[in-house]
Amino acid sequence: MAPLIGRWRIVEMSGWDRDAIDLTDPGFIEFTGDGTGQLGFIAVRGWLDCRPAERDGQAGVDFTWEGVDEGDQVSGRGWAALVDHATIEGHLYFHLGDDSSFWAEPFNHADGLDGP
Repeated sequence: MAPLIGRWRIVEMSGWDRDAIDLTDPGFIEFTGDGTGQLGFIAVRGWLDCRPAERDGQAGVDFTWEGVDEGDQVSGRGWAALVDHATIEGHLYFHLGDDSSFWAEPFNHADGLDGP
């Protein structure tokens, strides 16, 4: 999981376009060294419980999450894996709801949040 630690900018999702992803703030997913993390996109804000995992020989993480979407409680699961030093890919599932693949890159200072 160590190579994924940090805040990543969600640049693409199969379920929503870029304007939707960045509706309230730049879309992101963040992994910390203590097995937790956060995510945010559209009006969703969530907190992660992460477990190290390997996907196709690459460092990765499986996670469950819970949070809010426009004030409603939501939860789900997901995974993310390193594609190369500058890209992760993953999939996010809402419990009894939508799901979407995603791609993310390290934040840079111009994005408004610190990078990994």
